[in-house]
Amino acid sequence: MQEQYRTVARAGVHETEINRSRFICALAPAATEQEAQEFVARVRREHPAASHNCFAYVIGADASVQKASDDGEPGGTAGVPMLQMLTRREMRYVVAVVTRYYGGVKLGAGGLIRAYGGAVGEALDTVGTLTRQRFRLATVTVDHQRAGRLENELRATGRTVREVRYAEAVTIEIGLPDADVGEFRRWLADATAGEAELELGGEDYGDA
Repeated sequence: MQEQYRTVARAGVHETEINRSRFICALAPAATEQEAQEFVARVRREHPAASHNCFAYVIGADASVQKASDDGEPGGTAGVPMLQMLTRREMRYVVAVVTRYYGGVKLGAGGLIRAYGGAVGEALDTVGTLTRQRFRLATVTVDHQRAGRLENELRATGRTVREVRYAEAVTIEIGLPDADVGEFRRWLADATAGEAELELGGEDYGDA
């Protein structure tokens, strides 16, 4: 698995004009290919009079799903440069739609490639990106007496506390980089006088 990946910080739109053609790039995070396709369909509904609604998306931390469409532009001049911009920036779980309103001046193949790829690059700069780091999920079980203090210490030491559940005992779900598991076991034993239990789970990604 990838140790980390980059994605967009939020959904957003950036517009630029080139030789009287408007290029509107809409970006959004997408957890699945279906979410990406639904976003493309939504943008198309918002711009029914546009000359083209070209798209590209990358799904999976390892970029296992990559799709692009020129939507009527000359082959390889729109969707592919958009996809290349996403992969060059190492973007994952992201969808980009560039809507073009033709302004009457032909750009040529090279001009289109620069325009569509550039629209995505400018939108990424405007919307902002964030890095997500691979974590090992772990559950700490502790008694009520120690729970509040332990939770505070976890947060104070920069640990990623994902969820806290109160029952007969208190379970605190955290995210740990794999390399930190051994050190964390020792820290937890010291912090709770050996009274807490640690159970390792699967893997997920969180903010780096």
